[in-house]
Amino acid sequence: MSQRVIVLGIDEAGYGPVLGPLVVSAVAFEVPAELVESSLWGVLRGSVSSAPKPRDRRVAICDSKKLYQRKEGISRLERSALASMLAWRDGAASVGELLGMLWPDGVKSCAAYPWYRELGMSLPLAADGGGVRIAASRLRLDAEAKGLSVAGLFCEPLLEGHYNRLVSNTRNKAVVLFGQVTRLIQRVADAFPGRELHIFVDRQGGRDYYGQLLMRAFEDRRLAVIEETETTSAYELRAEPAAWRVRFTVAGESKHLPVALASIVSKYVRELFMLAFNRYWQSHAPDVAATAGYYRDGMRFIEQIQQHMLRLGVERQQLVRMQ
Repeated sequence: MSQRVIVLGIDEAGYGPVLGPLVVSAVAFEVPAELVESSLWGVLRGSVSSAPKPRDRRVAICDSKKLYQRKEGISRLERSALASMLAWRDGAASVGELLGMLWPDGVKSCAAYPWYRELGMSLPLAADGGGVRIAASRLRLDAEAKGLSVAGLFCEPLLEGHYNRLVSNTRNKAVVLFGQVTRLIQRVADAFPGRELHIFVDRQGGRDYYGQLLMRAFEDRRLAVIEETETTSAYELRAEPAAWRVRFTVAGESKHLPVALASIVSKYVRELFMLAFNRYWQSHAPDVAATAGYYRDGMRFIEQIQQHMLRLGVERQQLVRMQ
């Protein structure tokens, strides 16, 4: 029987906004070792497509920006995120349940934020539930036939106040993002102890060199530099019984299916947080239009809710992210 290894994709959503969380996610596949360098879009072409297509019952897995435009709604993004999750394990009936599956040690952090306390919204929000289940079953059966499986979905949301404390301590939001990436790598390593990991990460903020950061994060492993170029930075972290191979790639979501799926999960989770965020603030300020949290519109929103922040005792550093 072929050796089976863990292939992991990591990507983020919400690095730039002034409102809402930074969300970093990882998606793990268990695959035969000989398929590590293969395109999983090709291997799973019976159940997965690389772009959304009308009347295509496969799961669209691509850069989340191709699946979600605010004016078009969340349905396509949600279908891909929930179908992939159902291909892994039983689904979640609410936003809170979904977060509990993806981020089990962190959900309690939401209690510090009044706008994230009400997470009982039912899922799916917009996608057809029956269609999601059919797509998930198709993906799971196709993967099994090829000797693969969706092995795990993991999420590390960084909520606004927590984000500000970390950025204040490090004075560098790229370092904060990298810390979320290494937390996810460790979570996956803990979930699959002793397994060989092949980790693909979308390149972080223009950085070309990651060796020193990896050595500091994983001091019990020996680092070897495999490649450092304008497009790819690759490393091996060696320790018994199995090595980890980490590759940072420009436009990783277009080259590696697990990275694209991590992009989808991150974007979907961030949108769920923003739904709760907007519902809370609009319950106190119904005339204020919802926001996606990006700079210009986020600053408009902050200005319009100033009096409500004062009335509710909300401190700016708990709501507005440092830039």
